[in-house]
Amino acid sequence: MRKETLRMQAVQSPIIPVVGELIRQHPGTISLGQGVVYYGPPPSAIEQITEFLANPQNHKYQAVEGIPLLQAAIKSKLLMENKIEIDDNRCIVVTAGGNMAFMNAVLAITSPGDEIILISPYYFNHEMAIAMASCQAVLVPTDANYQLIPDSIEKAITAKTRAVVTISPNNPTGAVYPKEALQAVNEICRHHGIYHISDEAYEYFTYNGVHHFSPGANPESCEYTILLYSLSKAYGFASWRIGYMVIPEHLLLSVKKIQDTILICPPVISQYAALGALQAGVGYCKEKLSAIAVVREKCLKEFDRIQDLCTIPKADGAFYFLLKVRTQLGAMELVERLIREHGVAVIPGTTFGMEDGCYLRVAYGAIKEETAVEGIGRLVGGLQTILGAH
Repeated sequence: MRKETLRMQAVQSPIIPVVGELIRQHPGTISLGQGVVYYGPPPSAIEQITEFLANPQNHKYQAVEGIPLLQAAIKSKLLMENKIEIDDNRCIVVTAGGNMAFMNAVLAITSPGDEIILISPYYFNHEMAIAMASCQAVLVPTDANYQLIPDSIEKAITAKTRAVVTISPNNPTGAVYPKEALQAVNEICRHHGIYHISDEAYEYFTYNGVHHFSPGANPESCEYTILLYSLSKAYGFASWRIGYMVIPEHLLLSVKKIQDTILICPPVISQYAALGALQAGVGYCKEKLSAIAVVREKCLKEFDRIQDLCTIPKADGAFYFLLKVRTQLGAMELVERLIREHGVAVIPGTTFGMEDGCYLRVAYGAIKEETAVEGIGRLVGGLQTILGAH
């Protein structure tokens, strides 16, 4: 019997389909699992499809790095919103989603056996991509509030380290890293001659007056900073698969080789839709964000009932909470019981590298207020019932 290669055996299985199958087996389950938003793209995104269809040349391959119209729109967005100027030292590459942007970056800067530092808890697809590239993820923990510890990051750097990855606002914790911490990491990377990969997919999702900061805003960081963005969250654009990366110019040839081999070019119809989304602008997301913020506050109010059972660190970004549950039960066992016995689904912390206890990621952006409140109520009640029996 043929088996998986040793390389692929080292890659964890995606957890979302596993939990999805459990949900299908238990109709009526409310999912607080997958990290998507409740809304779809703006009308201007759909309107651009007509423009796509008007030109028969659009059915042919287009530029590997993205169509010029979308490149120009992203360049303008980066300057206005992120204070990042695209010049001869930096390039934009449009990708088929943020995950592809990360895979491009890993393949462009590493050789087999190299190391990339991930902050724990990590985003599972990042860890999987590193393993697929035959590299090693080196995990550096955060503090009790899931915040960066720059000194620990620097101590983890070895001769094999090629990059440090940060995600802010963070998946899976919802933490937002302050400007000072991100600048400290960026400076560590400069000092050690390695890259800083900054994943900013949730850049618009912040609360309580907290602001997102991009380490790429420092022009002097352009030689060693790789920035990753996605339209999936902000514009309700998940299945359209459009993201983009900002890279040092010296990486462009490598990234184009990778993308041309895997993809040739990002889907052109999706790029036109992305152009329309960016024309709608950040205001579209901010309008929708107010509803997510209401759900967030109601979640926090419900969590007050289980403070004796869980630790819920501050989370001012994205649309996640990462609960640390005081129990001897395994995280996946608890997830399965919550689905089977209480009709609510969350994601086990083990898939984010949290092996030293029982952690649950709760996502609250995908469903509207009434359903979300019902789901959180089931989660709170389920934890009270299950943990009360232990």
